[in-house]
Amino acid sequence: MASWEGVNEFVVVAEMGSFTQAAERLHTSVANISRRVLQLEERLGIKLLLRTTRKVSLTEAGMLYYQQCKVLVDGLLQAEQAITQIQHTPSGKIKVTAPVTYGEQKIAPLLHDFLLLYPQLELELVLTNQKLDLIDQGIDLAIRLGQLEDSSFIARKLSDRRLYVCASEDYLAQYGTPYALSELTRHSCLIGTHDHWRFKEHQQSRSIKVSGRIRCSSGMVLLDAALKGMGLAQLPDYYVTEPLAQGRLVEVLATFRDDREGVWALYPQNRHLSTKVRLLVDHLTQHLSL
Repeated sequence: MASWEGVNEFVVVAEMGSFTQAAERLHTSVANISRRVLQLEERLGIKLLLRTTRKVSLTEAGMLYYQQCKVLVDGLLQAEQAITQIQHTPSGKIKVTAPVTYGEQKIAPLLHDFLLLYPQLELELVLTNQKLDLIDQGIDLAIRLGQLEDSSFIARKLSDRRLYVCASEDYLAQYGTPYALSELTRHSCLIGTHDHWRFKEHQQSRSIKVSGRIRCSSGMVLLDAALKGMGLAQLPDYYVTEPLAQGRLVEVLATFRDDREGVWALYPQNRHLSTKVRLLVDHLTQHLSL
């Protein structure tokens, strides 16, 4: 901006009492310093410096102008230092949204670890299975699961997510074990948000419509129903890893499992990716991909 041109050079000359020393401090030439200060005086229409062969001193107007400009220059320097510090030491508030169960089990503990690394950060975590509007809600980062819909957001994959079709031994003993996708039509399926389950067959994605007596948007509810022998459930790994290891559930149709599901970090592309968000995404990627 034109009104700032020459101000910093003038302040340094006033402090150093010399064009030569001011040029050394600002890593430029004496001619450039002299030209910028002269242009400043011409723009203001008043003489700020008295120049002699031995030294440079301030006029009365120059002293008044220096006192005011010194405050501004110091403020600008502090602002630049604050920005630099933010780049290296994240601070302020960061708002994140994630699905409820995955957020509770996976995201929240990692966010707590992240806050321990950066004590000047504040966190607001919104756990919901609804896809909130990032712009309207002022959300810095959203965690999304599964296959992404086309959107105007920038997405970064944090890790893979696997879906398992499982049932209890009691259910399989009573109704049989399915070995082909076509057999799903004769089974009672525990349905979540969608009544189409995704699979991979002959390297191609397939979507199979399922039906059953129970429909619920909560994975924990479907898990409980599966454990009680009420049907087949297709659930993400973080629900069923432990029951599978304990033998309380049995995986079926494993050869058709679609491993192209993902865990994604989304943020608006019209926002500059701040240092704190970038560091958080790196932190989540590092730990979720283990």
